[in-house]
Amino acid sequence: MAVNTDKNSYTILFAIAMVVIVGSLLAFTASTLRPAIEENERMEKQQNILYTIGINENGDNDIVFVGTEKVGELFSTNISQQLVLEAKDGKILKEMTRQEYMDTHNDQEPYLIDVKKQQARAKEGKSRFLPLFIGEKDGETVYVAPIRGKGLWDAIWGFVALDKDMVVQGVFFDHAGETPGLGANIKQRYFMDDFEGEHLLSDTGAFKGIEVAKGNNDPLNERKEDYKVDALAGATITGDGVAAMMKKDLKLYLPFFENLKTQSN
Repeated sequence: MAVNTDKNSYTILFAIAMVVIVGSLLAFTASTLRPAIEENERMEKQQNILYTIGINENGDNDIVFVGTEKVGELFSTNISQQLVLEAKDGKILKEMTRQEYMDTHNDQEPYLIDVKKQQARAKEGKSRFLPLFIGEKDGETVYVAPIRGKGLWDAIWGFVALDKDMVVQGVFFDHAGETPGLGANIKQRYFMDDFEGEHLLSDTGAFKGIEVAKGNNDPLNERKEDYKVDALAGATITGDGVAAMMKKDLKLYLPFFENLKTQSN
């Protein structure tokens, strides 16, 4: 018997069947690919952290991360400690080692902590977890912190390496959808390299941050204690977003560095 495809009931049943089939295929694909996605996320974050402490395969101007076949080993070798700070209202409530954090959070590695979710927790008045990675650069101890903010069109994020005085030792920035040739240039070498050596604290220890400033009149970026780097042409809002996320997120680590200085005196 021929099926009457002009009936409304046929159209509805066909649509339901297609939704079920396509939904099932998408769910199966997502489930199948999930381990690979998680592995790529793990390697990318490790590469970003290593980049900030100078472990990369850069040429003169390009950005080349260490290869995926060796990133895990290099991360284990060069990141001596992973700490997680529990903070609320500008205060450090608790400091945990990597193992202490993993023991209470289903074996999740600190470098996989979702900064976006932690920012949401803070907005809800809850405490948030701040990952901090300790390694070495040029024989000196450095501390790498993740940051996240908002650009012109979408999210921007990165990692910042600091010494004990909160002087920047290296950065890596990335974005979800900034304009090519303009805001997207936050991940270009010439922009990121400008941050190296910049101070976050005043002489009195007050947190200042770093402004991405137009008309900075410092094209060679020789002034490292002016709390400014040159802005990107045509990317004011994205540059402001970089400055805002650095100030907002890195200031949360100030109590840790103040305590570090007290212990060293």
